[in-house]
Amino acid sequence: MACFLVPMTEAIGINVAEKVVKRERAEGWKQRWKLGWLNKMLWGGVALLAVEHVWHGEVVPWPPFLTAMENPADVGPMLHEMGTHGLPMAVLVTVVWVIMVAIARSREKAPLEEKPLPKEAV
Repeated sequence: MACFLVPMTEAIGINVAEKVVKRERAEGWKQRWKLGWLNKMLWGGVALLAVEHVWHGEVVPWPPFLTAMENPADVGPMLHEMGTHGLPMAVLVTVVWVIMVAIARSREKAPLEEKPLPKEAV
């Protein structure tokens, strides 16, 4: 119903954080934590989930946009879905991003391996 709203909210927060970092000219911080990766992962997931919900008729192009909002009895299940599906999805994407950043940073700090010269060059 509306599980995509949770990662969308996180993605909006990441966009705001990127703008604040850019305004404070802390580009090194932005580059170090690779916020763009998280932003792209979240928005990609939101787009896929939104298409899936539109496909199933749960999101419509007229207000209130979410079919669960048309009937007050459906609001409770909608909030439950957001908590049981949307929140774990957002957390999982963030955990994967943390692992990706940790791997990227460890590879940046790793010393470069010296390759032996070919016999022809010696």
